[in-house]
Amino acid sequence: MSDYRNINVRNKRATFDYEIVDEYVAGVVLTGTEIKSVRMGKVSMTDCYCYFEHGELWIRGVNIAEYSWGTCNNHVPKRDRKLLLNRKELDKLERSLQDRSMTIVGLRLFLNERSLVKIVVALARGRKSYDKREYLKAADARREMDKAVKSYVR
Repeated sequence: MSDYRNINVRNKRATFDYEIVDEYVAGVVLTGTEIKSVRMGKVSMTDCYCYFEHGELWIRGVNIAEYSWGTCNNHVPKRDRKLLLNRKELDKLERSLQDRSMTIVGLRLFLNERSLVKIVVALARGRKSYDKREYLKAADARREMDKAVKSYVR
């Protein structure tokens, strides 16, 4: 069993596919076996996104594996989960979604100091394929510069 304070699950694909405009930290409504599974590190956030339903923000695509010691009352791994933000933040996000090219994606899931599960969600704009190539070129250049500086320091 992993140390539950080190739970920090990232959606690496989101920063590649999207240009991040704004970030928010949201709480998540979970059941008993879900939190136990999160503490064991059994979470995947690939292809997760958020949507509004009746003025509430929901996240879809977060896979929290079934708890291994769970009974017949175990949770559904890929169910939609409600996110907890204050009304001001929800209204701002909902207004921003009116723009066609904007979406809300999950970036990171972590446990805070009180052992509550939090998700960092981001208002993001989709990247075109040529933007992705430019992003990769810039990352390679940054990596090469870091490597050169590191070898120069020695």
